[in-house]
Amino acid sequence: MKKTKMTAPKVDTIESLTLTQLTVFCGTDADWVIALVDHGVVEPLSQAAPEWLFSPAHIARARKASRLMRDLGLNVAGVALVLDLIEERDALARRLAILDAQIYA
Repeated sequence: MKKTKMTAPKVDTIESLTLTQLTVFCGTDADWVIALVDHGVVEPLSQAAPEWLFSPAHIARARKASRLMRDLGLNVAGVALVLDLIEERDALARRLAILDAQIYA
């Protein structure tokens, strides 16, 4: 009999998550999410804690932060730096692709 692997829902199908839902989604606790907010890694849609709501973009950042901390042993400040550098690299790659398309068109 084949085992089925449970997978988490895709972030792009989620409209928003509360603080409690985000902790379950990332497999962490509220203190961890609060630390992410304090370091600017994620930002709630409203500042009315404890029922913060998080947008899909920040849900994805929290999920990436969770993996970086787990897989690489980074602390929250390190995760904030890495995520900012990844986003900057992606933005530069998009700009380069646009320039390449203009040059070689």
